[in-house]
Amino acid sequence: MRGLDDRVRLFGELDGNLTHLERGAGVALHIDGDEVVITGQAQHVAIAAAALEALLKAARGGSDVNSLDVELALRAARDGVEADAPEGSLATTRRGRPIRARTPGQRALVEAVNNHTLVFAIGPAGTGKTFLAVVMALAALRAGRVHRIILSRPAVEAGEKLGFLPGDLQEKVDPYLRPLFDALGEVLETQAVTRAVERGQIEVAPLAYMRGRTLADSFIVLDEAQNTTNEQMKMFLTRIGAGSRMLVCGDITQIDLPAAVESGLVAAARMFERVEDTAVVQLGDADIVRHPLIRRIIDAYQRGKR
Repeated sequence: MRGLDDRVRLFGELDGNLTHLERGAGVALHIDGDEVVITGQAQHVAIAAAALEALLKAARGGSDVNSLDVELALRAARDGVEADAPEGSLATTRRGRPIRARTPGQRALVEAVNNHTLVFAIGPAGTGKTFLAVVMALAALRAGRVHRIILSRPAVEAGEKLGFLPGDLQEKVDPYLRPLFDALGEVLETQAVTRAVERGQIEVAPLAYMRGRTLADSFIVLDEAQNTTNEQMKMFLTRIGAGSRMLVCGDITQIDLPAAVESGLVAAARMFERVEDTAVVQLGDADIVRHPLIRRIIDAYQRGKR
């Protein structure tokens, strides 16, 4: 370590990151001046050393390391994947914490969006697809690369049948669009979101509202895309106008369509894999950045299907 700042960013409050690293790798850590001494079984020491090196790289880059960073670095070290510390951040949360791509899959997604007009992001729950999509959309809006953000989801399963629900249209669609507002709320204050919606800079709407429109100079996100039919997906993709980017997110393990209906996301990912100016990014269990238990839950369900 090169100084006190590196040490504070790496170790965390009350050296909590070191405690997490010790428990996660099954080793003992001892601080000797500017060095960290690792003791334990050789394999465990190698994992801890690889994780620590990646975390130190992040700390030297100015990032405040937290327990999730430790978990991801340990996971990458166990899998034999270099846990590269991402350079810079995409944005900051309302509390001032930098938001960055944390895993190889997330970094691949950011790179794909930066270099392609249409991107499909496919992966299980907890991989940060929706959150990253919203953050990248806000970054593009702030940088002036687009003039508005459009966030959409299928309202209810494939047919968007809202008639049986109580209340007016706003009350009916709010529960289905709430996750998109939650993601916005991580970056913007509630009043800032409200003002942006009122000015037309941010639009959050059910998929059915996209029909018949041409969306120019926009960053367009479709979430929960696994629950679109082929017809709905084609309708959505053909809305893109000049100066726009489109990001389609979904989890093909959680399709709510009738068994006889093919998911529009599954079909589109297959058809567009080699189409110019499009990209398909597959995120996996190693990219799960929510609670570590989520990965074990998904693994348990996958084992149960065999």
